[in-house]
Amino acid sequence: TDFLITEAGFGADMGAERFFNIKCRASGLTPDAAVVVATVRGLKAHSGKHRIVAGRPLPEGLLKENPDEVHEGGANLRKQIENIRVHGISPVVAINTFPGDYPSEHQAIRDIAESMGARAAVSTHFADGGRGAMELAEAVVKTAEEPKNFRFLYPDTATLREKIETIATKLYGAA
Repeated sequence: TDFLITEAGFGADMGAERFFNIKCRASGLTPDAAVVVATVRGLKAHSGKHRIVAGRPLPEGLLKENPDEVHEGGANLRKQIENIRVHGISPVVAINTFPGDYPSEHQAIRDIAESMGARAAVSTHFADGGRGAMELAEAVVKTAEEPKNFRFLYPDTATLREKIETIATKLYGAA
C-alpha cells in the first residue's frame, strides 16, 4: 500500500480546515486519516497554570511530573479531535515526546485520545529516527484502513460570509 503524507499546517482549526476544505476540494483527493500532534508541555500550558514568556526559561512547574495538569489542558486536544471528526475523518493523536516527559503524562494524553475514540501513539522519532515512529505509523495505517465519510465543512457554492460563519461556529465555537 502506498501512502501520501502531507503537513496541513498548525492546528486542526486552521491547517486541517484549509487542507480539507480548500486543498482537498481543489485536488479531488480525500484523506484516509489525520494526525493531531500533542505534547505534554503543550497540554500543561493549556491548563492555564503556567505563564510562558518568550526568551525566558520554561516555568519549573511545567517540567515536573503532573498528569493531572495534562488532563486539565486536554480540552484543547479534545477540540482538535472534534475538528477533525467534523470532516468525517478519524484522527490519530501523535504524542510527540521530549526527553523530560514522564510515562504517566504520555498515558494521560493517551487517555484523553481514547476517551474521544481516537488512537494515540507515543512518537520518539526525534531521538530515535524512523524506529521511534513505528507505533505512530502502525496507528495511522490501521486508521486509514477503516471506513470513513469525508465531507467538506461547507458547500463550494456558499457565500464568503456563509463560509466564514460556518468555520467560526463549527470549529471555533463562535455564537
